[in-house]
Amino acid sequence: MTSNQEFVVELSSVTNADVGRVGGKNASLGEMIQQLEEAGVRVPGGFATTSEAYWWFLDEAGIRARLDEILSQLSDKPLEKVGSAIRKLIGEADLPQDLDQAIRKAYRQMAEQSSDAEPPVAVRSSATAEDLPEASFAGQQETFLNIRGEESLIKACKRCYASLFTNRAITYRENHEIDHTQVALSVGVQHMVRSDTGGAGVMFSIDTETGFPDAVLISANWGLGETVVQGSVDPDEYRVFKPLLENEHLIPVIEKRVGGKEQKLIYSDDPDKPTELCDTSEKERILPVLSDTEICQLARWAKAIETHYDRPMDMEWARDGETGEIFIVQARPETVESRKEAQELKTFSIGKKGELLVSGLSIGSAIAVGKACVLESASDIDRFEEGAVLVTTMTDPDWVPIMKKAVGLVTDHGGRTSHAAIVSRELGLPAIVGTDRGSEILKNGQEITVSCAEGDKGFVYEGAAEYESRDVSLKDIPDTRTKVMLNLANPDAALRWWRLPSDGVGLARMEFVINNIIKIHPMALIQPDKVNEADRDKIAALTAGWDDKKQYFVDHLASGVARIAASQYPEPVIVRMSDFKTNEYADLIGGEAFEPKEANPMLGWRGASRYYSEEYRDGFALECQAIRKAREVMGLDNVIIMIPFCRTPEEAEQVIRELGKNGLVRGDKGLEVYVMAEIPANVILADEFSEHFDGFSIGSNDLTQLVLGIDRDSQRLAPMFDDRHRALRRAISELIATAHKHDRKVGLCGQAPSDHPEFARFLVDAGIDSMSVGPDSFVNVKQEVAKAERRD
Repeated sequence: MTSNQEFVVELSSVTNADVGRVGGKNASLGEMIQQLEEAGVRVPGGFATTSEAYWWFLDEAGIRARLDEILSQLSDKPLEKVGSAIRKLIGEADLPQDLDQAIRKAYRQMAEQSSDAEPPVAVRSSATAEDLPEASFAGQQETFLNIRGEESLIKACKRCYASLFTNRAITYRENHEIDHTQVALSVGVQHMVRSDTGGAGVMFSIDTETGFPDAVLISANWGLGETVVQGSVDPDEYRVFKPLLENEHLIPVIEKRVGGKEQKLIYSDDPDKPTELCDTSEKERILPVLSDTEICQLARWAKAIETHYDRPMDMEWARDGETGEIFIVQARPETVESRKEAQELKTFSIGKKGELLVSGLSIGSAIAVGKACVLESASDIDRFEEGAVLVTTMTDPDWVPIMKKAVGLVTDHGGRTSHAAIVSRELGLPAIVGTDRGSEILKNGQEITVSCAEGDKGFVYEGAAEYESRDVSLKDIPDTRTKVMLNLANPDAALRWWRLPSDGVGLARMEFVINNIIKIHPMALIQPDKVNEADRDKIAALTAGWDDKKQYFVDHLASGVARIAASQYPEPVIVRMSDFKTNEYADLIGGEAFEPKEANPMLGWRGASRYYSEEYRDGFALECQAIRKAREVMGLDNVIIMIPFCRTPEEAEQVIRELGKNGLVRGDKGLEVYVMAEIPANVILADEFSEHFDGFSIGSNDLTQLVLGIDRDSQRLAPMFDDRHRALRRAISELIATAHKHDRKVGLCGQAPSDHPEFARFLVDAGIDSMSVGPDSFVNVKQEVAKAERRD
């Protein structure tokens, strides 16, 4: 070969058609530079060596035949020896002079463009069989950051060539039956984004845990992005709802989780070790890496890249700390959730369980039981027993052989885009990452349960928990005139059910978010001087990073509501305003200072009566702010609000007035307001309640309690508590008839239609508009409703 053009090409000159010449990674970079500039997507420029250059190197150095000979020994010799021999062979060979000069010349041209004699560059490996839709090579070859000077660049290029034969890369090709001798390597050299003083991370155009196609998931840390990719830190995580990104006035960031971010990777002055880890500051740990504007910008780019490639994508991004500009530095197809069959859902539910030991982010939705095996290094593979739960600090590709033998994984560090998370998804392995001290707390040989079935948060319990698994078929689900909706309370689990063809959410309980995520009584944030010192300390820890402590409540509640609403958008999602009883409110942090002790909280100061009272009015205002943020700032206007335990039409009028004072005006911006029908007065005076509300939702437990005069918590009277009693049926029939006269909708949220098919048939016969059930019961209830409608 004599032409430099055969060895080196500008990234801007290649497209996806050039995978065979510059590998999947570099071809994708060139494709984005050429095709997505108009969409605003920024990609650092640079050059790539070609596959011809790789083969030329092997031939001119006289090592191709020897390399093939060593590879032929894979069946006889240990992988470690084969890989080490090949890497040594490549490392000791010199690049041909013409290839060496071509790389240097291209680097000098980059120097001229940057006005820097030795510009820092990122040197990335790009194999010709990687980043294909059916095979992810993520993390199999090496990347070298902050490389300066021609000599350092030549060394990095040779190290990239050698990394084609890391033990993990060899294993991956063996497992995927890819011929080693047919895979070449291209080296991509890009201008270095100064994310060492900014931030970087990973982004998916699909929800990685559920396959929900309408979300963008972004992970972020300060400094260079390797800490996020490797999973050595607990990064920030942001979720964005894609369908609303087209409206630039909206900020559809439906989740912001600020991670610990204890370390960051920055530039080093040592030419032999160009990057180094350092501790982050206290301020960096409590503040998000990205602003809402930056999050939305990245999400729009993810959507544009996904649209261009016509498939879900896995991307890496970096923000320059000196210019503030954001760049996409890699893009490859997402290869796990996007390829799953959508005809069946496997659901897990946990029953009796032992003591909670550690928790972190759940990867997958399964449950596993096994003995813990705590390992410090992948070289300890001989200590690992097949069927155990692997417990370690973090993983890299060297851990894959062990992960394949495990039933579960627990790591101290990492987020949803870490190596541990990505490979666990590929293997179908339930994993809990980012536990902080899992490898310290869990002991070798200890029997544990790994539960990823309780939402976005995963839990490790002592001993073998009781659990069930169930296959839910999505085939042949009938259409029905009566709407069948879902009862959802946990925002962390809401996206898991997006594949169910439901008609929305009939009941989303606000108090779940307040109790499990916020944990603080709203009035304690408004009047902290009334709270005892111990609770003030707890509040300070939870609200670190919020200058306005009240905004902590609003932001978390809005996010919880938004995630549930996004999972069903644009179908209606009915969110019940808080319905804690006084004893339950008192259990919140700081709650005792604001709650009276009542003899019968079930019939006491709860629901609507709190909203306009002087003692709670300001707390209700925070609830209203959260609803407004979800509907008007994020854009999830499918949220309908519902008022619980509203005793009289006069009280209804007061609540509607209070809502209006807080900017929630019935009918304005499409806002609908429903009422829970759970008090006999709601049925008897349904015509008057219809003047104030757009619909009724029957709360069968409280209505049964008050119609039959039975305390629903009474064990002695439990046999008489029957939510299908003819008195209840008559009340329901009367409510539906009266509501329909006033053109008001009626739904029922309760367990009865799930447990008793004949009750679902009764509701259909009575003309109910909707019924709302648990996700696990949805298919069965839908089928019963269809049968009843066919009979009619």
